[in-house]
Amino acid sequence: MSHTATAALPLLPFFLPASGGQRYCLLHLPPPGRSVRGGILYVHPFAEELNKSRHVAAAQARAFAAAGYSVLQIDLFGCGDSSGDFGEARWDIWHNDLHLACAWLAQRVDGPLTVWGVRLGALLALDFASRAPLPLARLLLWQPEADGRRSIDRFLRLRLASSMLAGGTQDAPGHARASLAQGEPVEVAGYLLAPELAHAIDGVSAAALLPAVPVYWLDYQGPEQTGAPLPPLARHWRERGTAVHVASFGDGPFWHSSELLACPQLLEATRALCRDWLAE
Repeated sequence: MSHTATAALPLLPFFLPASGGQRYCLLHLPPPGRSVRGGILYVHPFAEELNKSRHVAAAQARAFAAAGYSVLQIDLFGCGDSSGDFGEARWDIWHNDLHLACAWLAQRVDGPLTVWGVRLGALLALDFASRAPLPLARLLLWQPEADGRRSIDRFLRLRLASSMLAGGTQDAPGHARASLAQGEPVEVAGYLLAPELAHAIDGVSAAALLPAVPVYWLDYQGPEQTGAPLPPLARHWRERGTAVHVASFGDGPFWHSSELLACPQLLEATRALCRDWLAE
């Protein structure tokens, strides 16, 4: 289906009542008259990566809707246009948001339920699926973060980099970690990171989670990389009986690119990788 056709698909923005206020949602619907084949819940990435990824996620959501799926994009508590400040966000609140969104979809959409996560949102999706009260059909992971502590360390390095660019010397490596350990929030690139959220993410590792549903995994592969080796975690899961389908894309790291990348390769790779449930 052409971009013009998918852009005209029904789109319903709304606020979902939730603890601490409301969550901003976008529901992408299949074409009028088309039977719905299932529901897909989108789990966005962390902090500024949410904004960098929003246009690519919207394009993929339209493609899923054109294939007959109802796609729910939700801004988690403290993120985007939802209630709360980022500094008030907590991992368990985000779990509750996903539970609420899945229940909302399940009440309105017949067919299998898919959870699709990007970056740290993929790790959240994995963690959620490991204790989800509703049956899920599959997980779709875009460039998943596999280790929460490494993800937070990488986020904290943004603080060090901005301090160095500003000519500051006060923010030595480990300073932000020490502040978090003392129960003090730290500001990183305009985001106030609460110690409770950082410590919860630190404790999540995909290696300790074994998905009970098929996993569809897409990783960025740069032009200097030849061949797409199977990620060790994907091999680990396969050895333990999980069906893992892996593919790569070469558009670039859209989640932190300074310019908005269209990512046609990612959209095509997703269509090809998920053909067993996307095809008619």
